[in-house]
Amino acid sequence: MRLFGGVAALVLLLLCSVSLGTLMGSDHASLGAALASPGADRTILFAYRLPRVLLAAVAGGGLAVVGAAFQALLRNPLAEPYILGVSGGAAVGATTVIALGLGTATLLSAALIPVAALVGGLGATALVYAVARRAPRGPAGASILLAGVMVNAIAASLITFGKLLVPPSRAAQMLRWLVGFIELPTTTGLVAVTAYVALGSALLVRDSGRMNLLALGDESAETLGVDVAALERRVFIASSCIVGAIVSLTGLIGFVGLVVPHAVRRVMGPDHRRLLPLSVLVGAIMLVLCDLGSRLAFRAFGTQLPVGAVTALIGGPVFLVMLTRTSYGTTTTSG
Repeated sequence: MRLFGGVAALVLLLLCSVSLGTLMGSDHASLGAALASPGADRTILFAYRLPRVLLAAVAGGGLAVVGAAFQALLRNPLAEPYILGVSGGAAVGATTVIALGLGTATLLSAALIPVAALVGGLGATALVYAVARRAPRGPAGASILLAGVMVNAIAASLITFGKLLVPPSRAAQMLRWLVGFIELPTTTGLVAVTAYVALGSALLVRDSGRMNLLALGDESAETLGVDVAALERRVFIASSCIVGAIVSLTGLIGFVGLVVPHAVRRVMGPDHRRLLPLSVLVGAIMLVLCDLGSRLAFRAFGTQLPVGAVTALIGGPVFLVMLTRTSYGTTTTSG
């Protein structure tokens, strides 16, 4: 009953957030006028704002569920796709397509950029995990965080270096991937990222019961029938699909996958069968509201703050507080 009530409340809150995000913005638009007849109001609300808000919801939900899955798999409460370098690798893949001039044709870029981002995310995930496994303490603890930070730094430097080798128009496109942004997506892009996130999230939720057993340690989980190596592969592949699809449209948005799972875990407990689906809803709400804040904060100046800056302002202090309270000698799933 508690879970049902929580889901119902979050769905209602998500609908309210989507409505606010659609109705409010830098330009005035009347819902009554939009519903009454075609015109500028209908275009602003339903052709521009609503797809943007839906993209924010899909991206926020995907990043949050990946963060929850990573924290369970790695038994590290500070794990999330941005910090672990998965987002950075995906951004390198996407910007490589742009640097090669393959992202200018709409149909071609709609197919190539998500695939390149997926490959980049998988490569970054494999690199971080391989480096962490060779560290003295294994994949858990500070080693995997440090590996992720360095992969992110390398990714940012590759994107910055690449922009020097391309025309200014492509350079501007590439630099946008270093800051998270939510902009009007194409219908094809929105449908594609929604499909990737929905499929990947379903695969993660399916394994949520097995993730609970990982808290007992690999050997105990194996004894209880969990193929830990296979579970790791499934989670990494599904997570990379989600992150790659999101980054191909939004660039690097950090800390959603860190803040949301911990907030949900404190209220609903550490059971991943609840944690993962609820994280999807809370992540969607968070990013929709952050995007709305980015549009309204500097409206008087005629500009918008990148949504990645808003999530960093929220998640950065949370990360520092958690860093001071986390012992790397032990692992935890309770946050």
